[in-house]
Order: sequence, then structure tokens, then C-alpha cells
Amino acid sequence: MNDREDRTDEAEASGAPATADAPEETDAKLAELEDRWLRSVAELDNVRKRIARDTERLRAEERDRVAAEWLPIVDNLELALGHAAGQEGDARAIADGVRAVRDQALAVLSRLGYARHDETGVPFDPVHHEAVATVERDDVAPGTVVQVVRPGYGDDLRQLRPAIVVVAKKAE
Repeated sequence: MNDREDRTDEAEASGAPATADAPEETDAKLAELEDRWLRSVAELDNVRKRIARDTERLRAEERDRVAAEWLPIVDNLELALGHAAGQEGDARAIADGVRAVRDQALAVLSRLGYARHDETGVPFDPVHHEAVATVERDDVAPGTVVQVVRPGYGDDLRQLRPAIVVVAKKAE
């Protein structure tokens, strides 16, 4: 018996595979395992990126939902201020308190990324405005916002609601 046969017999007896006569097979197996490992690492990286994107999307959606829940409260505060306008004494002090609360709510919405849009004199933009009426006006160009019925909040990327406006039209 030669030395090579002795090693093969010893390997078979110990349960270990005989690899002395198949280095090409070992190299192929190693290359396959390395390829599988690299693919697994890439897949793990893709999963991490997908989770980060999904987390940010869910965070933005939740921020939108919570901020939208605040809008009726802000609207009601503004209605209260409108009813209290021109009042004297205690009513004026209450109105000042309501105004402070409204301003604080608007600041929170702004910090969350939902700036208030209640501009008049700007061209009507269907992305940012919802027209509820038109009025004949000679002093402004047709298609100009002349009154804001309800302000809009947000920007081009994340808009909670468009501003509800009255738009000028050409006098007939």
C-alpha cells in the first residue's frame, strides 16, 4: 500500500472526506460558498435599505395623519377669534388667549413641515388651491386669488389640504 492510499483509508475511517485528490472540486466548492456569502451580504444590505425607506415613509404618513387631525382645531380657534373680533373687556382678553393658542398650534404645524398658505393676490394654482367661487373684479387680473375662505397647509411634496379660495374673473 502506498502513502496516498493510506491517507484515503484514514480519511474514510475518520468520516472526513478525502480531498487530497480533488483540489479543483474544493476550489469550486469554496467559490460557490464565497458567491453565496457575497449574495447574502448584498441581500442583507438591501433589506436594511428597504426597512429604512419603509420606516421613513411610515413616519411621514403618521406625521401627516396627526397634523391633519389638528386642522379642525385650528379652524375652530380662528372661528372663535372671528366671533370675538371687536369685543371689549373680558371678551377681548379671552380672544387674546385664544389667539395665543392658535398661534402656538400654527407654529407646531409649521415645525412639522406644514406651513400655512393663506395668501391673496397670487395666481390661482389648482395644486395649492381649491376654488369655491369666482367674483368679477376689475382691480386684479383674472385668475387671481382675492379671498381665502380656509387656509391650506403643506408644500409641494406634503400637502395636508389645499387652500379654499375665491378667484377673480373678468368683469362682463
